[in-house]
This record gives sequence, C-alpha cells and structure tokens, in this order.
Amino acid sequence: MKFLHTMLRVKDLKSALEFFVNKLGLVETRRMENETGRFTLVYLATAPGEPEVELTHNWDNQDDYPVGRFFGHIAFQVDDIYATCEALMAAGVLLHRPPRDGRMAFIKSPDGHPVELLQKGAALPLKAPWTEMPNVGTW
Repeated sequence: MKFLHTMLRVKDLKSALEFFVNKLGLVETRRMENETGRFTLVYLATAPGEPEVELTHNWDNQDDYPVGRFFGHIAFQVDDIYATCEALMAAGVLLHRPPRDGRMAFIKSPDGHPVELLQKGAALPLKAPWTEMPNVGTW
C-alpha cells in the first residue's frame, strides 16, 4: 500500500492556494478541472513525487464547510482493489463505496474518517459481486 493524498474541501481556491503555496511553501504538482461536475482539483506537495494535499473546490458552493465536512479523505494506492476490499470485508470493515468501477472504494475509520482506496495503474476488469454492490451511508 502507498499513501497518496489527503483531500480538503476549500470554499475559495485563490485564498487556499495563497496559504498553501505562497505561505506554507507547497508546490502545485497537477490540476484537474471538471466542467461537468463543476469542480477543480489542485494537488500540492512539498516536492514532486511526495504525498499530496488535494484541494477540492466545488464551483457552486458559496457556504463555509462545517467542521467534519471540509476534511475529505485520505487516500491509499493498492495493488489489487478487489483483494484489498475482500480482506477488509473479512475483517469486518464496511465498504461504504464498493469498487464497482474496478478502481475506487471508500471505507471509514472507527472515528468516521473516510479512507479512499485506489487501484494502482488501470482499473481492473469489472466483475461481480462488486458491480452489484450499493453504496452504504456517506463516504
């Protein structure tokens, strides 16, 4: 398993970048704008190749995020998303978002912190039972 990033929701991307880049000294490693979903993801790190902070800016959000919502999730890359989820379920961990797409799943810590699991490389071929599993709760 490899640690990838921690996601933070930000109301004002410009002021967040001013803080994290110009004051804290992180560098922007990549950026993705999604017109359809109306959001921007900006990834920051202490240096390229290091674990990242993902700033998520939802374009239409005008309100402050409440405590517990502005923190998004931590993410880990796994070698086999299906085997990882199978082992977690066998250990009694609830899959809040199963890997229906062969690429991504969400679980939660005992304190409710969301944890994203991402398949290393390309998505695995779709297969049951994962494709039929519903989301449970929030993630």
